[in-house]
Amino acid sequence: MPDARLDVWRGRIDAALAQALDLPHAPRRLNAAMRHAVLLGGKRMRPLLTLATGALFDAGEIPLLAAGVAVELIHAYSLVHDDLPSMDDDALRRGQPTVHVAFDEATAVLAGDALQSLAFDVLAQAPVAADVALSLVRTLAEASGAAGMCGGQALDLDATGRSADITASALEHVHALKTGALIRASVRMGALVGRADSRALQRLDAFSLSLGLAFQVRDDILDVEADTAQLGKTAGKDAQQDKATFPALLGLEASKLKLSRLQNQMQSALADFDARAESLRSLANYTATRTH
Repeated sequence: MPDARLDVWRGRIDAALAQALDLPHAPRRLNAAMRHAVLLGGKRMRPLLTLATGALFDAGEIPLLAAGVAVELIHAYSLVHDDLPSMDDDALRRGQPTVHVAFDEATAVLAGDALQSLAFDVLAQAPVAADVALSLVRTLAEASGAAGMCGGQALDLDATGRSADITASALEHVHALKTGALIRASVRMGALVGRADSRALQRLDAFSLSLGLAFQVRDDILDVEADTAQLGKTAGKDAQQDKATFPALLGLEASKLKLSRLQNQMQSALADFDARAESLRSLANYTATRTH
């Protein structure tokens, strides 16, 4: 990510996350599990998208940080629960033991629950007008619930072990919910803080729809091509579990072609924005070319 603003924003996001997780009244072990889930690394893609989108409309950084932190806390909770034995049963995340391994399964469930609650607490305190606050809460709730991320995870679990039965359009629908919904919310929340007009929201929705799918296609490719040390999580797990993935369905080369087409779609969606969209363009390029 060559855009210098992204490095500055990432530092501010990390500081804001650490502040949000300073919970002196929480049980010590629970708080430690929450901090383990959030503060031991991460690309911070979703809050960066929020800040980069808000910058298009000269939105204030403090409310954008609140929205970005809320999105990242939801993302972290989803990873904690995804890694559980009852879900994907992973022992490694971001090069560290997953929360249920580092602590225990019950603590991991509670840590995920608490991170979700904290996300909405942070969002409720964002210094924005009441109508914007309501839109932010609704956007994040819809993206993370049964019609969004949780629904996508349910469909993904249903498809595990029967990848041969799923179509390309069905797989895109799974990931539009599981991965894409929260990415789209990250972009939309930045635009809402900046009070973007309906035309800008429409173009940004098109951008984030392609971005969410590109993120998942690249993730699937990396699971085939990268190793565990590079990924920071167990490589090859998708094939072991007979997960429905784009390389399994389309083949590796066709998946790379699909990713290239999605890159073009992302850049086309941003074509009408001026130089203030350079950070979003950098994030789009990073999504399609990342190595972990």
